[in-house]
Amino acid sequence: MPQGGIAKIITQLGNFNANIYPFADKLLLSFVGYPQTGWIDMGGEIITKADFLYRLTHAKAALEPITLIPGETSYIFLEQLSSNLNLSLKNLRAYYKKFSPIKDGWIIPNTYNIPIGVNEKELILHLINTSEHVHKELSNKLLNEYDEERWKRVLIIASIIQKESASIEEMPIVSSVIHNRLKINMRLQMDGTLNYGKFSHVRVTPQRIKEDVSLYNTYMYNGLPPSPICSVSKEAIRAAVNPIQSEYLYFVKGKDGKHIFSTTYQEHLKNIKK
Repeated sequence: MPQGGIAKIITQLGNFNANIYPFADKLLLSFVGYPQTGWIDMGGEIITKADFLYRLTHAKAALEPITLIPGETSYIFLEQLSSNLNLSLKNLRAYYKKFSPIKDGWIIPNTYNIPIGVNEKELILHLINTSEHVHKELSNKLLNEYDEERWKRVLIIASIIQKESASIEEMPIVSSVIHNRLKINMRLQMDGTLNYGKFSHVRVTPQRIKEDVSLYNTYMYNGLPPSPICSVSKEAIRAAVNPIQSEYLYFVKGKDGKHIFSTTYQEHLKNIKK
């Protein structure tokens, strides 16, 4: 439905060959309520004229549920939005770059009910602003303040935890490994940091580790990547802020999918053999 007065909407319905009588239906609408604009979910069944006019004023907006899962990159998520909502991927990426405070990891994982017919700018602003509220609330709760640079560091660590952990229970332990390595200026050397952007689902091979010269390659560079590498769950954020106290520096995935943690390289090699 277009924006405008009742007369304009009556005319629009007439243009679509709806069985509308300008005077009578305008009068009826004036009693029922003011028509909504945008896409409206009218239901799929056959309805009466009166019910049709009533739904113009009371029916819910037509929505498309879109889910961002923890660990997914904005690069892939924007492709999903473009495909599901028939929006310009180029415009989505341009507006995300313009409005997001960080390159990735800002949009909170969730299922978003998106109004059909929304444009690229409106959608990105909605996702960015909704997530900003959550970030500030979490930061104030966990750190007693909201400082952009400090929170960005938390999100970077949380994104690595998100990629590397086999379960929520492991997250505080993986977090301790990251913090312990950073304390002694030891390279993180974690595959997950190379699953950034378009490489979200690409297997990290020895060749990739040698050839990727970006700052996301924690085998090549000390410290943290320049930005979060993916969307992060609240559990990963909490783990980033509150790691367990440990001396762990290494971990390897076991046959059951869980990680085996160790404090020395010799112990780590034994775990690899196991």
